[in-house]
Amino acid sequence: MKGKRAGVGACWLVLAALGCSSASSKTQAAEETVRRFFAALPSEDCAVLEPLLATGGNARPCEETVRELNEHGFSLVGISGATVDGRDAEAVIVRARVARDGEERKEPWLLRVERQAGAWRVRF
Repeated sequence: MKGKRAGVGACWLVLAALGCSSASSKTQAAEETVRRFFAALPSEDCAVLEPLLATGGNARPCEETVRELNEHGFSLVGISGATVDGRDAEAVIVRARVARDGEERKEPWLLRVERQAGAWRVRF
């Protein structure tokens, strides 16, 4: 009986590790999407930026989103973390430190990054 319990415990450890790995890969992918978006933002090239933006719901067209962010001089300073959204396993909340016109904002932006059609996309 003791060996059986150890086997069950080992199975739980493997499942927990797989869950962590999955969450880790999601958060890394979401963070990279945010970095790629902000790196390409100054170009205003929606051929590059649009595939990085979430669609549907209240999402605005790429041109409008990009114009507004650039008009206000937003840039990425860094990412302070990311967590899988507890309401949706296919979404990650990324805490992004951003600057407006070169001055870092005191509070981070919480950006929702969603997996849509197999790709991670930022929702503004």
